[in-house]
Amino acid sequence: MNLIGTKWKPLILFHLLEGDLRSGVLQKHISGISNKMFTQTVRELEKDGLLCRTVYPVVPPKVEYGLTARGKSLETILRGLDAWGEKDWK
Repeated sequence: MNLIGTKWKPLILFHLLEGDLRSGVLQKHISGISNKMFTQTVRELEKDGLLCRTVYPVVPPKVEYGLTARGKSLETILRGLDAWGEKDWK
């Protein structure tokens, strides 16, 4: 729970289950998250080995985030939380 037990971490990880996303696209998928909180959260996830950050040397800068093998190992848990949320919401 220490690795994914915050408000934003499971959401970021869930959106990356389908594949790598550019920073801006990923942030748009997470409504209500500030730039500061997004940056802080992805840095923590990267430090914990759950996601990887790829910076492309182009102008303007292009940054993509993707799940590591360790991050992908959480898929069953994340999809289970999503299914529970869908059932509980109704």
